[in-house]
Amino acid sequence: MNNHALELAATAPPSGPEWFRQPAGLTILFLTDMWEQFSYYGMSVLLVYYMVNQLLFTQQHASLVYGGYTAFVFLTPLAGGVICDRWLGRRNSVVLGGLIMALGHFILASESLFYVALATIGVGNGLFMPSLPSQVSGLYERDDPRQGNAYNYYYVGANFGSFLAPFAIGTVGELYGWHWGFALAGVGMVVGLGIYLAGSRHLPSDPSAPHKSSSPAESVTAEVNILRRFALLSGIGAGAVVFRFAYGQFGNTLPLWIEHIDRRVGSFVIPMTWVQSLNPLFVFAFTPWFVSRWLRLARRSREPSAVRKMAIGAGGVALSYLMLAAVETWAQLHHTAPGWGWLVAFFVLMTAGELYILPVGLGLFGRLAPAGFGATSIALWYLAAFGGNLGAGALGTMWSRITHAEFFALIAAISALAAIYLLSFDRPVRRLTNGVD
Repeated sequence: MNNHALELAATAPPSGPEWFRQPAGLTILFLTDMWEQFSYYGMSVLLVYYMVNQLLFTQQHASLVYGGYTAFVFLTPLAGGVICDRWLGRRNSVVLGGLIMALGHFILASESLFYVALATIGVGNGLFMPSLPSQVSGLYERDDPRQGNAYNYYYVGANFGSFLAPFAIGTVGELYGWHWGFALAGVGMVVGLGIYLAGSRHLPSDPSAPHKSSSPAESVTAEVNILRRFALLSGIGAGAVVFRFAYGQFGNTLPLWIEHIDRRVGSFVIPMTWVQSLNPLFVFAFTPWFVSRWLRLARRSREPSAVRKMAIGAGGVALSYLMLAAVETWAQLHHTAPGWGWLVAFFVLMTAGELYILPVGLGLFGRLAPAGFGATSIALWYLAAFGGNLGAGALGTMWSRITHAEFFALIAAISALAAIYLLSFDRPVRRLTNGVD
C-alpha cells in the first residue's frame, strides 16, 4: 500500500463558490454544527437545574446522571463512526442522527421518559457527531494552506451555537418552564438539519473505500501502520481524557458555584444561565488572534506543534482552576461571596486553554486518520470526551464532600498532569508526520 493510502481517502473537493475566503461547504458545516450545539448545550445548561429543582434529585445524584449522560453522548460516536465509514456514509449518518436527536429533545417533555429521552439523544449523537466534522478536510485540496486552520473556524461555529443557547433556551426554560426550553432545543436541531440538506451540494461526496494492497506483505504492513496510528491517537486521547475532568465541570459543579457568586451589576443580577455564554463569547474573541499568531509563527518556522499546543492548553486550564482555588480561599477567610469579575477572569484563562487543545486535537485526529477511517478517527477523539465526562461526573460528587477551594485545587493538579503527559507524545507524532503536523 502506498503512503497516500494511509491518509484520509482522497476525493476531489467539490467545485463551487467560496464564502468568506473558504469553501462554501465550510459555512454549511459551520451552521449545521452551530444549531446542533445550540440544541445540545441549551438542553445541558438546564439539565442540572431541572434534575435538582423539578425532579428533586440530590446534588450527588444529579452530578452522576449528568456525568453519565455526557459520557454516553461521547461514547456512542465510536459505534456511529464505524457505521458511517462502513455502511451508511456521512450524509445519511448526519441526517438520521439529527432526526433521532431532535426526537429525544421532544421526548424530554415527559418526566416519566426522562432517561429514555437522554438515551435517545445519545444514540442520535453517535451517528451525527463524527460524521459532520469528518467532512471538513474533504473541502480542500491536500496542499491547500487553508486546511490547517479549517477546524478552528469550524470550532467557532460550534461555539456560536453554545453562546446563543443559554440566552435563548436557558431564558425560556427559566421563565416559561423547563419543557419549553427542551422543546426549543429540538427545534434548533431541526433547523440545523434543514441547513445541511439545503447546502449539501457544496459538501464533499463520501470517500471511496481504500485500495486493497497488491500482496500479502503489503497488506500486513498497511494493517500494522494503521494500528500504529490508532495506538498513537489513543495515547493522545488519554491525555485529553484527563483534561476533560476539568472541562466537564462547566455544566456540572460550576453552575452550583455560580449560584452563590455575587452577580450584581448595580440593581441588575446576571442570570445564572447567562454566565455560561462567557465561554463561547471568548472563543469568538480569541480565535482570530490565536490563528493569526500561529500563522505569523509558522512563517518563521516557530509555530508550536499540535501536541505542544495541546499541552499548553492543559497548562492554561490548570492555572484557571488554581486561580479559583485562591479566590475561594480568600472569600471563605473574609466570609464574603466572590465577585463576578473573578468568574470572567476564570473564563478568559479557561477558554484560552480550551482553544489550544480542543480544536487543535480535533484537527490532528482528522489529519492523521488512516484511509477509509475518517469518521472512526474523529469518533476516537470524541471517545476521550466519554472517559473525561464520566470521570468529571464522578469527580463532581466530591463537590459537597470537600471544600470548594480544595476541589478547584484538585482539578488544577489533574490538568497539570495532563499537560506533562501530552508533551511525551510530541516526538512520536513528529516522527509519524516527518516533522509536519
